[in-house]
Amino acid sequence: MNGLKRIDRQMAMKKVLTLVFVREPGRILLGMKKRGFGQGRWNGFGGKVEKGESITDGAKRELLEECGVTAKSLNEVGLINFEFVGDPVILEVHVFDTWDYMNSPVETEEMRPQWYGEKEVPFGEMWPDDEYWFPHMLNGKKFEAYYKFEGMDKILDSWIKEKTEQTS
Repeated sequence: MNGLKRIDRQMAMKKVLTLVFVREPGRILLGMKKRGFGQGRWNGFGGKVEKGESITDGAKRELLEECGVTAKSLNEVGLINFEFVGDPVILEVHVFDTWDYMNSPVETEEMRPQWYGEKEVPFGEMWPDDEYWFPHMLNGKKFEAYYKFEGMDKILDSWIKEKTEQTS
C-alpha cells in the first residue's frame, strides 16, 4: 500500500498559488470571497501564479487585482500543500504577509475586504485549516503545513511544523 501511495503522489500535478495578508499592528485584512473557489469564506488575497511570473510577482498582482492594495514588499511566512480527495492536483500555496503597502483596500468583483482585530478573526467563516496555521503567522513564525480534505469542510490528514531560519 505504501508503494501505491508513493506512486499516486508522484503522478499528482501541482498548481502554484499565493495567499497574501495585509497587516497592521493588532489587525489583519481579510476578504470575503464573492465567487469561485472558496466563495462565502473569509480569506487572504491571492490566486494562481501565471506562466513566466515569479511567485512574489504573482502574489503582488493578485493582491492588487482583488482589493486594490499595492504591496511594496512581501514576507513569505508559510508554505501549505492542499490535497482534495478525488482531485489529482496538489495546491501548493505560498503564504505571505505585508506591512508595507500603498492604497486603501477596495471591494472588487472577487473580494470584499474588511479589517479584523487579531483576536477577532472569524475562523467559523473561513477554511477549517486556518485556525491551525494562522497563529503561527500572527505570531511571526514561519511554517510549513499539509492538509488533506474530503470535500471543502472535512480535514482527513494534516501536519504543521515551524520553520527555523538558517544562518550561515
